[in-house]
Amino acid sequence: MDIVKSGVREQLDVHGLRAQFPVLERTVHDKPLVYLDNAATAQRPLAVIKAMEDFYRHYNANVHRGVHQLSVEASEAFEQSRREVQKLINAPSEREIVFTRGTTEAINLVANSFVRPKIQAGDEILITHMEHHSNIVPWQLLCEATGAVLKVAPINQRGELLLEEFENLISERTRMIGVVHVSNALGTVNPVAEICAMARRHEVPVLVDGAQATPHEQVDVKALGCDFYALSAHKMYGPTGIGALWGREELLEAMPPWQGGGEMITRVSFEGTTFNELPHKFEAGTPNIAGAIGLGAAVRFLFDTGIEKIAAHEKKLLDFATERMNEVEGLTIIGQAEHKGPVVSFTLEGVHPNDLGTIIDHHGVALRTGHHCAMPVMQFYGVPATARISFAAYNLRTEIEVFLDALEKARKMLT
Repeated sequence: MDIVKSGVREQLDVHGLRAQFPVLERTVHDKPLVYLDNAATAQRPLAVIKAMEDFYRHYNANVHRGVHQLSVEASEAFEQSRREVQKLINAPSEREIVFTRGTTEAINLVANSFVRPKIQAGDEILITHMEHHSNIVPWQLLCEATGAVLKVAPINQRGELLLEEFENLISERTRMIGVVHVSNALGTVNPVAEICAMARRHEVPVLVDGAQATPHEQVDVKALGCDFYALSAHKMYGPTGIGALWGREELLEAMPPWQGGGEMITRVSFEGTTFNELPHKFEAGTPNIAGAIGLGAAVRFLFDTGIEKIAAHEKKLLDFATERMNEVEGLTIIGQAEHKGPVVSFTLEGVHPNDLGTIIDHHGVALRTGHHCAMPVMQFYGVPATARISFAAYNLRTEIEVFLDALEKARKMLT
């Protein structure tokens, strides 16, 4: 599956778009900021900042609990954001959208509420070798607690999932499959629809980590055929500390709550508790109201900008950067899948990525160095870490050229 769809004629007005991001106007070490760390977190447009500011300035109140006007306005804005997320991923119902702190909490919710009650010693959970720690550690904890077994599907040197071997690892004991949609460390776009079709043949539910997909492509959970889909706002121009889990309504209905407290109940006595309806059953306590409102604004920003136009623009940046970086002496790109998101991880012979990142930062260029919360990927390639550039809608080809110039200066200094 290519993340860029054909037929996109209208190009993105990147310079006009950049004016919506105040942080891009600043300097770093007396150089204009070049922000290429978008896979870690994207920057926020004025629309998101203003939406959150408006909440705090004009109608700050708790949701779902008051009859006064401020509470009514806050509740309406909060639930409108839920509908925006529903639209973003083409979910059948807003009842299926559960607000979480992000992808990590969403995966933990599924692990503890959906899988844990039914898993037994000897049962299996299948993930891939390219997963982010957030789609590894919750399953490890679950396996340690229950005696279940974690199976890991292999990848090849290009960073692509070996699909035949993946399906061979699905057995009659497989109780859950977790797979990343787009790898944050490699950029690989996994064939999620094909994986879900495999899983359905074996009657195994699938959770998809969509944190790196929703900012860059049109996601349709109905077309993918998955059972759960997790996303984070801060990857897609929204605030930190908020995200969402989509799950099939019949599965969410059958799942017990993961956390208890206010909001997730309809009646409490010392003899017992009656839980709230979906999705509130999984949203214990006062939620991140401003964050949810900011997430809704971020979704509207994506639609207003045009997700297909963003994807086409980022593909051009990716192709240009890849071509130019392949010409750099001693540089190796880690992850060269046929279908990639706007991420380039690389190493430079004889240079530790942290040293490289520090020098490049002094040229005003922000990139990421380290294991990217994907240590097994680093182990697979036999490297301690990589440097990584990643693109967003507001990035320019000229910014890549600034990065390449800084990279060459760092290479000459360090080798």
